[in-house]
Amino acid sequence: MLSRSSFTSLVVGVFAVYVAHTCWVMYGIVCTRPCPGPGPAKEERAGGAAGCIWPYLARRPKLQLSVYTTTRSNIGAENNIDLILNVEDFDIESRFERTVNVSVPKKTRNNGTLYAYIFLHHAGILPWHDGKQVHIVSPLTTYMVPKAEEVNLITGESTTQQIEAEKKQTNALDEPVSHWRSRLTLNVMVEDFVFDGSSLPADVHRYMKMVQLGKTVHYLPILFIDQLSNRVKDLMIINRSTTELPLTVSYDKISLGKLRFWIHMQDAVFSLQQFGFSEKDADEVKGIFVDTNLYFLALTFFVAAFHLLFDFLAFKNDISFWKKKKSMTGMSTKAVLWRCFSTVVIFLFLLDEQTSLLVLIPAGVGAVIELWKVKKALKMTVIWRGMRSTIQFGAYSESEKRTEEYDTQAMKYLSYLLYPLCIGGAAYSLLNVKYKSWYSWLINSFVNGVYAFGFLFMLPQLFVNYKMKSVAHLPWKAFTYKAFNTFIDDIFAFIITMPTSHRLACFRDDVVFLVYLYQRWYVFPPSLLLFLSIFTVVCQLLIHAAVSTVISQI
Repeated sequence: MLSRSSFTSLVVGVFAVYVAHTCWVMYGIVCTRPCPGPGPAKEERAGGAAGCIWPYLARRPKLQLSVYTTTRSNIGAENNIDLILNVEDFDIESRFERTVNVSVPKKTRNNGTLYAYIFLHHAGILPWHDGKQVHIVSPLTTYMVPKAEEVNLITGESTTQQIEAEKKQTNALDEPVSHWRSRLTLNVMVEDFVFDGSSLPADVHRYMKMVQLGKTVHYLPILFIDQLSNRVKDLMIINRSTTELPLTVSYDKISLGKLRFWIHMQDAVFSLQQFGFSEKDADEVKGIFVDTNLYFLALTFFVAAFHLLFDFLAFKNDISFWKKKKSMTGMSTKAVLWRCFSTVVIFLFLLDEQTSLLVLIPAGVGAVIELWKVKKALKMTVIWRGMRSTIQFGAYSESEKRTEEYDTQAMKYLSYLLYPLCIGGAAYSLLNVKYKSWYSWLINSFVNGVYAFGFLFMLPQLFVNYKMKSVAHLPWKAFTYKAFNTFIDDIFAFIITMPTSHRLACFRDDVVFLVYLYQRWYVFPPSLLLFLSIFTVVCQLLIHAAVSTVISQI
């Protein structure tokens, strides 16, 4: 059997190998090996023996960009298609963005699909008469469940459009309907890169169309649709009365390295959807790539890798600590119960907000672990007698009873501050904020109390530490790994889409772990605990007010 230290070393070693392998794969994607051929003229004289594939764009042909729409996924001629954009004298080096109005066919309005056919062909020639044209197909519609209506629970006030939509779709609220993709992002690979025919990258190969010119092989312009730019925020519901919808067509050139990287990322997002991720879940992943530059994206990868490592190590040490825990001496039972309650509430809140699975799954796992900790802390034992079960609680020692007295004393004074704040916040939100249902209001009220004032529940444990004059009973290894992840969460708070209150909670946890870390060497007096709690409350209120002001001005 491996010792705990050997197992941890093995995990760290596997992690290092994984990071090194990923870096090597990424280098191979970004840096493609060119063909060592002598040049197209010399190769043609040699009969194409070098096996190089040359860029057709090096001949500088005059090109034209044409975008058509149709309800069919395959077209053989120019029948039943509509030309929505025609760019003559198309310059592959110049970026542009144009908005056009697209006629929506009746079939599409009846929850159907509409496709865009993008052709890149020689100027002055229709695309189906041009043997050297390239084209690509992209759906302009997708299917999603409409967002539930939010109303004021006291007055019932709502927007007129939402009320009409609810009247029409009361029974079909959970059924997916057709949504319009209002953006179409096109790219052309502009590098005069010479590929080696014997080691042609598979990711680019499926986007390439090759022609024989003399004795040399050329690849036509590589046309690419950036599906990562299709975000949920740009989607529009298609109603039966909709006859025209706007479509923003944007174009920009792309390098070979970024093209290959983008292809792999789109394949990864598609794989997530095949595994059951919804359009909204996939959109969170898209935001990581689209809303950041490549350098920050590389940093995000390394940060995420270390976050995964620290998550595993914290999980391992936390489970190991509580598995061996036989006595609750020096441990605040109230704090354990509160962490369990707050974790479950946060999970239900994220579930109600339809948050990304990237955030929801870890929250669900954390809730299960906290429930198990409560069972250990209360010394609960389930005894089965046939089909009936009985729950028994273990006895407490004298030291555990003394710890419970300190815990109860701390909670008594804490309740004078916490309960009025939570009740006042719930009443304010009921009068001024719109919710989908009473359940949504209840969960939001609970979670706002957890996010805004939940850190106050660290005070009972700090008070117990002060009274016991010891911190040796705390799981410091797990705390250390969680502290590292807390600072990593500060970075992800601006990358992954999540509720503002959940984002602020990441910064609140920084204060919590810093307090525990400082107490590792010095046990706080009660007056300093009170000062820290008031100081943190004031800072959070100022941050929340600043964020609300910024959001209202955007």
